[in-house]
Amino acid sequence: MPPAPLPTPGEPSVEREGSGASAGTPSSPGAEGVRGGLVAGGAQGPENLRPLTAVVLDALGDASRARGGPLPAGGPEAVERNTRALCSPVLPEEGIGPEAALGDLVRAVAEGAADPADPACVAHLHCPPLAMAAAAELAGAALNPSMDSWDQAPAAGVIEELTTAALARLVHPTASAPDALITSGGTESNLVALLLARERAAGGPLRVVTGTNAHHSIHRAAWMLGLPAPTVVACDKGRIDPAALDRALTGLAGSPLLVVATAGTTDEGRIDPLPEIARIAERHTAQLHVDAAYGGPLLFSERLAPQLAGLEHAATVTFDLHKLGWQPVAAGVLAVADAAMLTPLSLRADYLNADDDTEAGLPDLLGRSIRTTRRPDALKMAVTFRALGRRGMGKLVEHCVRTAEEFGRAVDAHPRLRLRPGGIGISTVLFRPAVADALSDEAGDAVVAAVRRILLAEGRAVLGRAVAEDGDGRSRIWLKATLLHPDAATADLLPLLDLVTAAADRALGASAADRGVSEASAAEDTEAPETERLSP
Repeated sequence: MPPAPLPTPGEPSVEREGSGASAGTPSSPGAEGVRGGLVAGGAQGPENLRPLTAVVLDALGDASRARGGPLPAGGPEAVERNTRALCSPVLPEEGIGPEAALGDLVRAVAEGAADPADPACVAHLHCPPLAMAAAAELAGAALNPSMDSWDQAPAAGVIEELTTAALARLVHPTASAPDALITSGGTESNLVALLLARERAAGGPLRVVTGTNAHHSIHRAAWMLGLPAPTVVACDKGRIDPAALDRALTGLAGSPLLVVATAGTTDEGRIDPLPEIARIAERHTAQLHVDAAYGGPLLFSERLAPQLAGLEHAATVTFDLHKLGWQPVAAGVLAVADAAMLTPLSLRADYLNADDDTEAGLPDLLGRSIRTTRRPDALKMAVTFRALGRRGMGKLVEHCVRTAEEFGRAVDAHPRLRLRPGGIGISTVLFRPAVADALSDEAGDAVVAAVRRILLAEGRAVLGRAVAEDGDGRSRIWLKATLLHPDAATADLLPLLDLVTAAADRALGASAADRGVSEASAAEDTEAPETERLSP
């Protein structure tokens, strides 16, 4: 018997004789997506998404209540056990259907999440995304434009152009032809910045000069691009020492040079002295790149933007919006002072940007990234910018900075905590329990590190750690709170202080107990008969 013809759209499927199943009826719940037309786009896409979105939202809510805090309790073993119980097997022989799969896996990832929307989740440059940005992400995922050719992303390409133009003008307000690229984040932005600098260099291999405070991606980018290892200059209080930079550039005279400064270091939130660095770089005819992945959004605020004075002299600037910009990952930007700098990224692939198509007026998107397929990340940025405007974005940045300053004052006033000398760095606060200072440097650092792990294991708080200079010049371990919540109040953060002091007491007690066991063991060894200690 010849196979039954496929049904035309809108007509019911025809049951095949003897098969026991309709050609359009799934044999199991999981097969529904194969023949059931459950795609996210098209005219029917929203209706397909609607019930599934409800499943996701319910799972998110249920999981958040079950988790009950910023992190699941129990540590890695408990998280792995619970996640495996809900998600295994990931590839069953027969599927369980979209509703059940979504419910299980979303609940698993949410119940086992580090939730940056919780005020006690302050370890990293890990922001709680705005609801409007997350909603825009859903639209982008449903439509799934690929930003490597016009015929895959007609309107999304225009939105990206509008967004990058606005960001380029924000970073380089006086440049004649600034531009910007959307990247996956600071690491990719820094890689592309070094690539472009390498292509502009003449007369030998590009020499990169940066501070000890630079992000690790600078060193990795130099390695990936086949450049000499960066020359690292000393920092003073977490910022590049201009005199040390001048000496290093003098020692490399004759080579093409790139200075990399940082506006918002990962550990301390420090901003390098950009005006001085720009003058020194110009005197040595060095290119300047600024990694402002953290600090760049200060430009949204008229009050805070002066902290980035000198940024306008940089040829390239890294600028992230999944940090102090409240976008879902990924949302990176690389701004350039002159669009012509991007020429080395141009590439011809006939199936994406044939010459005759470009000459006929189809926009060429391929040279807008080192990636080919990439998501419409500009969409969520554009939604946020248009909704809030520059002033609205600036107010959110100011809120985070103000909250960090208030939190720092609360730490300083707490009798059992000590704020790191030197002030707050953007929205990063470093502090440690005072009991750690009564111990040796090594034992005190061990207590600080243990406090963080205790709170993580209990699921009570997600604090970071940083190694930074103390007021006496010694490097010590500090607890780090990076405050990026756009509407959490200082009062929401104050319970962290009591959590830290209580955990410090437990860490100190555990340390004393360990020392007691060690001393007792040593005493037993000392008192043991010689023959017993030497016996096999």
